[in-house]
Amino acid sequence: MPAFTFEALDEQGQTRKGIVEADSAKAARSQLRAQALVPLAVEPVGDRPAGAATGHLFTRPVFGTAALAIWTRQLAGLVASGLPLERALTALSEEAENERQRHLVAVLRAEVNAGSTFARALQQHPREFSDIYCAVIGAGEHSGHLGLVLERLADDLEERQELRAKLVGAALYPAIVTLVAIAIVLFLVSYVVPQVASVFAGTKRALPFLTVAMLALSAFVRNHGWWLGIALVLIAIGARWSLGFATFRQKFDAAWLNLPLVGRLARGYNAARFAGTLAMLAGAGVPILKALQAAAETLNNRALRADALDALVLVREGAPLASALAQKKRFPSLLPMFARLGEQTGQLPVMLQRAATQLSAEVQRRALHLATLLEPLLIVTMGLVVMLIVLAVLLPIIQLNQFMK
Repeated sequence: MPAFTFEALDEQGQTRKGIVEADSAKAARSQLRAQALVPLAVEPVGDRPAGAATGHLFTRPVFGTAALAIWTRQLAGLVASGLPLERALTALSEEAENERQRHLVAVLRAEVNAGSTFARALQQHPREFSDIYCAVIGAGEHSGHLGLVLERLADDLEERQELRAKLVGAALYPAIVTLVAIAIVLFLVSYVVPQVASVFAGTKRALPFLTVAMLALSAFVRNHGWWLGIALVLIAIGARWSLGFATFRQKFDAAWLNLPLVGRLARGYNAARFAGTLAMLAGAGVPILKALQAAAETLNNRALRADALDALVLVREGAPLASALAQKKRFPSLLPMFARLGEQTGQLPVMLQRAATQLSAEVQRRALHLATLLEPLLIVTMGLVVMLIVLAVLLPIIQLNQFMK
């Protein structure tokens, strides 16, 4: 049965909004009048994009990463308990946190009621649901185990969110310390050093080399600081524009993987995401070639994505997955090893998931270790810089004191 959004007045003259199911707009208005409501506007839920907000051209997605994981978990619980999909969507629509979520779920429910599959209904909203998400849902519907597949999908979303949160948390403190250190040094160099050094300008004595160098640096920052900032912004914009070219982006990503510390982190993070997605798709019954194609598209690093697509070509030509991945040296050796075990035991999804778990744990360990090393290094570096600035100020005072004696 189609669904309609409505805006109506109640007996107290208050405006009420919501969703009502009816065969037609006329029937929806009749239902509202039967509830002592005066309908002002009745529209089919599919007429307005779910991700759009009235009066706003640029809006955030209805579901963020965390919200999508929670919504998927709720839907999985309802479907796994035996509730029909239509009723599960109805319950989630009624319990939605805001109007945009309520509208989106109502649109999905209306499309399912009209005879569309759930995966096809999700595909109508690519901004909210990725191709991977829709492919997993479609595989679950085809196999008849939608509840189980939704549980796996929720697990995967939550694991990715947890890994991303831990990586951001590990990088947050060093980033804050770096920004504070830069702000303090700029303040000292551009304001404090000139103020103190001006006291010794009339002494007609040669200033120490460190003080002269610091004054020169201070003059450069005060006279050309804005131009330097503009140049850095232009360089950043140019780099961002250059990364839009596929060839340059692939070379940049390949060079990034070769960096001493962050390169290993990038390889581990992307490999964990690739293995987790491949395990989830293969476990849901998606054919291995289609699963490889979808898993490759989730890789942020273009060099690793190219390697995954090359492995797809080898698998299509008849090579085992493990040997195809082993030929791509950018992937950690752990991944083809577990893939080989999975092919030998007939438990490829299980082994790929174990590989993803171990790779994620290794990435977290390395990120925390790197953050632990960076924190004291940043503090020591900041202390040395401040010490040089203080020495540049104190040396003329010491020199003047010795002259007076």
